[in-house]
Amino acid sequence: MTFEPRLIAEADVTAPQDPFERVAEIDLANVRHNVKRLVALAAPAKLMAVVKADAYGHGALPVARAALESGASWLGTAHVNEALPLRESGIEAPMLAWLHTADTDFESAIESDVDLGVSGWELPAIAQAADNVARTARVHIKVDTGLGRNGATMDRLPSLLMEAAGLQAAGKIRVVGVFSHLAVADEPSRPETDDQLRVFREAVEMTEAAGFHLEARHIANTPGTLSRPDAHFDLVRCGIGLYGLSPFQDQSSEDLGLKPVMTLKVRVANAKRVHAGQGVSYGLNYKTHEDTVLVDIPVGYADGIPRSATYAPVMIGGKLFRSAGRVAMDQFVMDVGPGENPAELIGEYAVLFGENGPHVDEWAAACGTINYEIVTRISCRVPRRYVDGGWGLTDD
Repeated sequence: MTFEPRLIAEADVTAPQDPFERVAEIDLANVRHNVKRLVALAAPAKLMAVVKADAYGHGALPVARAALESGASWLGTAHVNEALPLRESGIEAPMLAWLHTADTDFESAIESDVDLGVSGWELPAIAQAADNVARTARVHIKVDTGLGRNGATMDRLPSLLMEAAGLQAAGKIRVVGVFSHLAVADEPSRPETDDQLRVFREAVEMTEAAGFHLEARHIANTPGTLSRPDAHFDLVRCGIGLYGLSPFQDQSSEDLGLKPVMTLKVRVANAKRVHAGQGVSYGLNYKTHEDTVLVDIPVGYADGIPRSATYAPVMIGGKLFRSAGRVAMDQFVMDVGPGENPAELIGEYAVLFGENGPHVDEWAAACGTINYEIVTRISCRVPRRYVDGGWGLTDD
């Protein structure tokens, strides 16, 4: 059985809202704010809004529309099957998909005017797909400048360019871009970024010398966009910054002028008084130190809450509490102390992160991970509700 995410009031943020047990509120006004901020920083380079992985868990179509309305020029996805639904929804902006397998539907991508990243092996398959649909495929050559994932090595690049030149002459493909990906731009002091940029410039020169007229040279991700103007070239690809989160350990979203987009809210399922020494959750690795109140929060790792969370922050009624014991599949527990009234807590909103609650970075720290993972892994069991600057939002 698979779950489809339930979208609440995507098109009309003033529509009456259904009661919910748990919800991820997505503030599209903050998406627009972040896009405008990144567009201004990148100029004169254009901005590609990266909406892979369902826009990092925020909802690809609503985020894509908001980003394009606010100045983004391109959309980026990892997989072709992430790009095609955006085309089917009427989005006509330039779009790139870059991570392929032998089963990738290149024909549909070409027919839908989706540009394709090419590391090398894909080129014959893309050319055959182009021949099958009688269309010319637009491709961006990906170069491995040091990250060690996909992309052609500099040793492989000359032969790849020769192969591409033959296919372009035959009308099967058109090389319109060269791109790569930065490995350590989130640590601006590291010298490897300089090394990668040097290799990238060399790759661009080789591609242009081979006779290709490029529309887009791109290597900068969000941290590269924010910290390395020399990495902007024609186009920057921003993911995490689009969602208002910082890629840097020593700078917050606020420091960067970004606004977090997702707020995760859950209604308290249960609250009860227990005695000192009460064990909490699987393994009983937490026991209460005094007579206290335990609160049950009905989200767990099936909803995308990392099982590794330790003393993770949750806000209820303006008060900050911490998780206690292991996160289970559907729920976790908080020890809120003896002074709280259980009857008043049941049904109240618990804000895990977002506006009027803890920052997602605090959850990342509690889980030993990065903010990217926290928002992206919130599962489709949690409905998304779209608001615009809080306007039209109801809590019932």
